[in-house]
Amino acid sequence: MKYHSTELKDAWLIELELRGDDRGFFARTMCREEFADRGMETEYVQQNMSVSAFKGTLRGMHYQLRPYAEAKLIRCLRGAIVDVIVDIREDSPTYLKHQMFELNDQNRHQLYVPPGFAHSFQTLTDDVEVSYLVSSPYAPEHERGLRYNDEKLGISWPETVTTISDKDAAWPLIDEHRQPLF
Repeated sequence: MKYHSTELKDAWLIELELRGDDRGFFARTMCREEFADRGMETEYVQQNMSVSAFKGTLRGMHYQLRPYAEAKLIRCLRGAIVDVIVDIREDSPTYLKHQMFELNDQNRHQLYVPPGFAHSFQTLTDDVEVSYLVSSPYAPEHERGLRYNDEKLGISWPETVTTISDKDAAWPLIDEHRQPLF
């Protein structure tokens, strides 16, 4: 795997190294030792998948509070997404900064999202499948989110949002949070 640092502290874009022959190819998608060498989470307790039928679908901006804060390792297995992460760690030099990454079934890139980041993605095609590992179990009482269209974040989504859950559309604006974000 090739590890590319991002503009956001502790987040990584991971390029798979494909080893192919006439059968197809093989690639490692996670290596505990390599992750540990970079300060990345090495223990994952759950693998999730998301299927979205329509281009423009938006999921997120999700995160969980301590002690259930999650690291995520995200891949798009079918179709294409723009993945957006926001650093919500108040002591971070990249606090409230965001970055976008295109993940698709052609580039096969992965995104490592450390704890303390809000995570979201928007589908760029119909019929999208995303798979991701998470380091903590889902804890509904610790779940939080940011509003995808909060002007304070300044995210320019590449597509018109065509489909979003009521919950994701109603997350509070940053200025409405009554406590530190994370």
